[in-house]
Amino acid sequence: MEYIDKKANQIFSKFRFISTWLLRLGLGISFFFHGYGKFPLPPQKLIDYFGFSEALASFVAIAELTAGIILICGGLFRDHLGSLLTRFGALLIVIIMVVALSIAHSDWFITPRLFMSEQIFLLLIGLFFLIRGNDEDN
Repeated sequence: MEYIDKKANQIFSKFRFISTWLLRLGLGISFFFHGYGKFPLPPQKLIDYFGFSEALASFVAIAELTAGIILICGGLFRDHLGSLLTRFGALLIVIIMVVALSIAHSDWFITPRLFMSEQIFLLLIGLFFLIRGNDEDN
């Protein structure tokens, strides 16, 4: 078993950087399209369903779209700026998801339905990037 694990590490260690990029691109593109889908502004669905003002509904759409772009762009810089951008984009995503879960899905908390939805994974991946920034060494 140890031999197989060492062989797997030799093979897959060359592709380690891709794993973080797959998460980053998946989350960033998802948020970009969640926000983009709410255009043109103001997004009438948010106004009708949640009773948001036009300004708040527009802010949500812009924040989702921007968070996705910032998260992806943060990965393009290998310095403190990149890590800061990554964490800022992730913070926006975490805030958006906590508010979305609190408002739209408050009946889901700690139920199987929560863990069978994509929303929990968007939140968890956002937390991953908020905590790690661009640190791929650990």
